[in-house]
Amino acid sequence: MRIDVRRTGGFAGIERRAGIDISALPDAAGWRALAEQALADAREAPRSVVPDGFSYTVTVDGRVFRCADPHLSDAQRALVSRVLKEGA
Repeated sequence: MRIDVRRTGGFAGIERRAGIDISALPDAAGWRALAEQALADAREAPRSVVPDGFSYTVTVDGRVFRCADPHLSDAQRALVSRVLKEGA
């Protein structure tokens, strides 16, 4: 499973991208569960973006969802944080 995150916005407006292939990771099952929950949470109607907040475009094996601060679910926040931290 491939997970890619694109973060835009913020005060400086700098874009950041990261991605990770979780297939060979020892905790792939945990990543997969987190990604599936984040996708499920994205089925709610998108909410508006706050000024200087971050917006995220997340792709999980070709399935795309968008979310924005401060309206991320716990799973979405955890997923984007992990990908941005561990992805390259």
